[in-house]
This record gives sequence, C-alpha cells and structure tokens, in this order.
Amino acid sequence: MTLRTPITLVTGPLGSGKTTLLRHILATKPAKMAIVMNEFGEIAIDTKIIEGKNVRIAELGGGCVCCSLLGEFEAAVNEIIQRVEPEIIVVETTGLAEPEALVFNIQEALPQCRLDGVVSVIDADMLVRFPELGHTTRLQIEGADILLLNKIDLIKSEQIEPLEAKLRDINPTAAIVRTTRGRIDSELLFGIGREKEVVRPKHRHQPEFESFTFTSDKNFSRDCFGRFAGNLPANVYRAKGFVRFEDGARLFNFVAGRWELEPFESAETQLVFIGRQVTEQKSLVIDALKKCEL
Repeated sequence: MTLRTPITLVTGPLGSGKTTLLRHILATKPAKMAIVMNEFGEIAIDTKIIEGKNVRIAELGGGCVCCSLLGEFEAAVNEIIQRVEPEIIVVETTGLAEPEALVFNIQEALPQCRLDGVVSVIDADMLVRFPELGHTTRLQIEGADILLLNKIDLIKSEQIEPLEAKLRDINPTAAIVRTTRGRIDSELLFGIGREKEVVRPKHRHQPEFESFTFTSDKNFSRDCFGRFAGNLPANVYRAKGFVRFEDGARLFNFVAGRWELEPFESAETQLVFIGRQVTEQKSLVIDALKKCEL
C-alpha cells in the first residue's frame, strides 16, 4: 500500500499571522517539508520571507487557491511529490480563501495525498476591535481542526476567555490554542489524521478586495515612513513588504492600523497594499511614500 502524503492547511484572515506561524514551523519542525503558498497581490512577499529555508516552495500568485487556481494547485502539489518526495506538505492560503473548497479539491483531485488537518490562525486583537465576523472568516473558523488564537499579547487577559467562547460557539470541536507570534509546539499541528468526506461547497467570494504594489531602489526616512504608516487610508486593511532605511532593510507588517517593523534583508523596497477599493487611493499612497525617499 502506497502511503499518501499528508497535507496541512494553514488558513485564517488577512494579517492574522499565518506566515509568522510558518516561519516558526520551519525553524522548529525537523521534517522534509514542502510549502505551497497562495498570495493576494502581484509581489509574493510571504514567499520571499521564507526563502533560504531548507524547503521547497511552490508559489501560487494572485487570486484564490480555492477557486481560479485549483488546477495550478494540483499541478504544484503533483510536481512537489514527484521531485521532492516530502514527508509533509503545508499549504498557506490567502486570507481570502475558503478552506472547505480546498479540502474538497484535495479529496477529489489528489488521491496520492490525504488531508492531515486544517489550522486556522485568528487574530485576537482584531476579534476584539472588529467583533462582526465576515463570511470567509466564519468559514475559516468552522472548517478548522485547530484554532490558534494568536496575538493574545495585544489584548487584556480578561478578554481571552470570551473570545474562546465565541470561537467555540462557531466550532465546538476544534482545539483552541493561545499563541503569541505563532509560537506553538509544532508537533501539535501535525499527525491530526483528519479523514472527512466533504461535499462540494457552495463557493461564494467577497470580490471587493483589491491590491496594488510599490517598488523602489532608494532608501527611506524612518521617521517619515512611520508617519506614513500611521496615516494610511482606512480602507487599506493590510499592507506588507520590505522597506530599506539607511541602517538596513526591515520587514513591514500592517493590519488595520496596527503596524510593526523587524530587521530583514532585502535589496529594495517592495510593498503590497490590500483593502476595499484601495486602487482609488493608489496615487495618494504612492505620493506619500515617495516623499519619504531619501
């Protein structure tokens, strides 16, 4: 009997910490692992973040892995299995993906694979600030085997249990694990062995999210960029990428008004902005960025 390659899905809303979790897994899980990443935006920022690890990356750019890229997803997984023979495949979906559609696709189109489990990363701070759940976020919670309540360091301790109760109301069977920056014993995420027949889901997208990109080979003023990040238009929900300052490059992460920088090597500034009707704000945002160039 041929062993089927286990696939773990990592899903969750935009900016919840999926790539940070993936970086933690790669640093702590001793296994021959392959990664399939599906990103929203023209520049594959998340793929660049984990480049250099001892890992095979199949990149699916632009769009949603659970609909328009299904054929490409199957081809990527088949190529990985033939060339690399990994012990584990991890699929990190865009924050706009509905996991059940992908579960169905694995079940129907990839007989050489088996779904090991679905891990949904939920931003605790966002859940406090924006308690109304969107359609896709609710599906990401409902479809999970493990719910990582991430970024608990950003909320008050007395707020955690009500959030867990809210998640249990939506998904009473998933394990809920509290995390900060995706730090978890990676062994808890694998070997779940979920075997579940899924019927073809009625797929419904929220197409209002748009993105645009910015690149520059110049250095930027740190103070000016800080003011820029603090004054991004309200409809820019997510921004990420690399920014070059005089003292080196930084990885930039922005989620709904909250942002941070961390040291990261990059030869140029590359940024992606995601939100509702953000292309209408593109010239405004890029003009503000150019004012920060040195």
